[in-house]
Amino acid sequence: MLDNLIIFVLAAFVGFEVISKVPQTLHTPLMSGSNAISGITIVGALVVAGMVGGTWSKWLGFVALIAATINVVGGFLVTDRMLQMFKARERRVSAPAEKAETAEAATAS
Repeated sequence: MLDNLIIFVLAAFVGFEVISKVPQTLHTPLMSGSNAISGITIVGALVVAGMVGGTWSKWLGFVALIAATINVVGGFLVTDRMLQMFKARERRVSAPAEKAETAEAATAS
């Protein structure tokens, strides 16, 4: 048990250092790309919840399953929101160009 706790703490420190070095412009695309990989945590949580004998372990696996599912779904929602922001930007760029063409057509008449 102590070995697992030590590995978890070291992995948390390494993960924090790796993520803190990623520039902000790359963070969201990298996160959206890793959502599919995060599905593996759901499989691991299902294994923990289904293959252990103790009641406490089953509840812990269930909590892990819920947390992993929230992580994956939340990541996809953030990715969708990011893509919607890019679509809105394309509309904003084209709208002033259309107004300029309309104004030129009105002055030419």
